[in-house]
Amino acid sequence: MRGMGIGTGLASGLLAAILVAVALGPSLSASSYWEKVGPPLEPPGAKHWLGTDELGRDVLVRLLQAGRVSLAVGMAAAMAAALGGTAIGLLAGMRGGWVDTILMRVADVFLAIPALPVLLIVAAVDLEKPLAGLQAALGRAEWNLPALAFSPWVSAGRLLFAVSLFGWMGTARLVRTETQRLKERDFVLALRAAGVRQTRIAFRHVLPHCMAAIVVATSTAIAVNILYETALGFLGLGIAPPTPSWGGMLESARVYSYYRAPWLIYFPGLAITATVLCINILADRIQDWTDPRRDPNARARVYN
Repeated sequence: MRGMGIGTGLASGLLAAILVAVALGPSLSASSYWEKVGPPLEPPGAKHWLGTDELGRDVLVRLLQAGRVSLAVGMAAAMAAALGGTAIGLLAGMRGGWVDTILMRVADVFLAIPALPVLLIVAAVDLEKPLAGLQAALGRAEWNLPALAFSPWVSAGRLLFAVSLFGWMGTARLVRTETQRLKERDFVLALRAAGVRQTRIAFRHVLPHCMAAIVVATSTAIAVNILYETALGFLGLGIAPPTPSWGGMLESARVYSYYRAPWLIYFPGLAITATVLCINILADRIQDWTDPRRDPNARARVYN
């Protein structure tokens, strides 16, 4: 337990440092992530701590800006999946019967589909022609709707949709199982006998008892989503340039040999590894802290 506490403390401190650096670093920098500040492929040094990339842009500034994008996509997708999964799990657990059967079979279908190939298809969909057709249908030639297909906001929205599409099933199953267990408890039966509405019982009395499982599932999903975003960015299907992401930085670095500019590979890779590892350590510790089967004192902490 002492070793686990030290590891958790280190993970918490490192993750907090990453979040603070990502949040404040680009704003405090003297240069922008798209601005050329030196010769291309300059090694790390006193002037540019992490060196420059192939266009002479500061790698440290781009790394911190990329962290904003990757972490934002990972967290937003996890939150969207948690909200959707919680709603579906509550509905299935409270209603039961054919509603439960249909919703859980839909979850089974999504679980059976390999996520990465579908994410690649969704991320690779060309929106330029549909937006051009919409502009022609509206008769507004002055609007440049096709350009939105290459906007970072549209890229982020499409990526967010693609990643969250396959993240709700685990939360839905956890919430459904916990709801089915809780709805047979005496306090829920008493509320039903008193005429309290099902919706109020679900959100006011059942949902709070499911929060521990939801927090664990969401924490784990953030790390998985960051890896998905990295994979899509590495394949050139992530956030549209020049806005950087950790996966996009690795994709740009792969065209240079390991011996020519290794720092372009090292630093994004280390940022991804450290962030995902810290999140997984904290998620595992949260599960230990809230699961009475793994920690005998957890039940008293959660329910008292």
